[in-house]
Amino acid sequence: MTVTRRRLLARAAAASALPALLPAWAQGAGPKTLRILVGFPPGGGTDVVARLLADKLREQLGMTVVVENRPGAGGQIAALALKAAPTDGSVLFLTHDHTISILPQVVKNAGFDPARDFVSAGGFATFVNGLALSPGTPAASFAEFVDWVKNKQGGKSAVGIPAPASTPEFLVKLLGQRYGLDLVSAPYRGSAPMIGDMLGNQIPAGIGSVQDFIEHHRAGKLRVVAVLGGQRQAALPQVPTFAELGLAGFEDTPYYGFYAPAGTPPAALAHFADALAQVVAQPGVREQLAAMGLTVGFMAPAQLAERERAYTRVWTRIIQTSGFVPQ
Repeated sequence: MTVTRRRLLARAAAASALPALLPAWAQGAGPKTLRILVGFPPGGGTDVVARLLADKLREQLGMTVVVENRPGAGGQIAALALKAAPTDGSVLFLTHDHTISILPQVVKNAGFDPARDFVSAGGFATFVNGLALSPGTPAASFAEFVDWVKNKQGGKSAVGIPAPASTPEFLVKLLGQRYGLDLVSAPYRGSAPMIGDMLGNQIPAGIGSVQDFIEHHRAGKLRVVAVLGGQRQAALPQVPTFAELGLAGFEDTPYYGFYAPAGTPPAALAHFADALAQVVAQPGVREQLAAMGLTVGFMAPAQLAERERAYTRVWTRIIQTSGFVPQ
């Protein structure tokens, strides 16, 4: 057999094997629907982001894409649903740092190990958390809030957080220590119910992701007075960072990404990641995400996995230093 004939046969064999490597939805067979799990209630920042991307992914993938809310326990319920999901590429989990990098370290029996049970499918943005004040709280800045708590509230105040043992809870604790205040975390099942209570002046302040607060801030219903991260946010250029205010150590930014159950074929992950990259490259999508306070930037599966590992290391140190005991 000539070298040329051997090469032609090898190419033909590779071409015939290609359909077996592609995810089922790319062949027009198998699952016709992609379910995107979200671990927080409808109406919150993560849910809004998920629904925006689902609409665009539907067009890009040429298949039905639905968002399925599994709220509760800081994303733990949705994470457990992903762990038990089929590995055919039909179920993904859209989540952020709390569920992946923090929750397994602060819960005794989380029931899942991201490094063992999940694989990265692609990331699309980073974001920051911020402190927002309710409309009835008589303070226009972070310094005024500290002064109000110290001199008008007997040094004590509740601060809403969207989930227990989360970045916001650790920030509440550190703010109390730094400024000599008795700040008490008030945990909610997601940002939507927390913001509802803030708008109703049931709680004077809350800490959550900027995308949860930004529309209310722009409408003058809530006031974001400080943000985490290494620099001010383009969507809130007038709001100082906590580092500027003297609280360092929270410069690393959280991330948003998609995860699949361990065992999902690499080709399926690559196919989805390619679709996600094309979606977040669309100017309209980038503008909408940026308007929510996100810093948009596609991360391939390997890049998201590395960011997850690095962020987990940062939070391992913070959690250990704080003396927090897993619940």
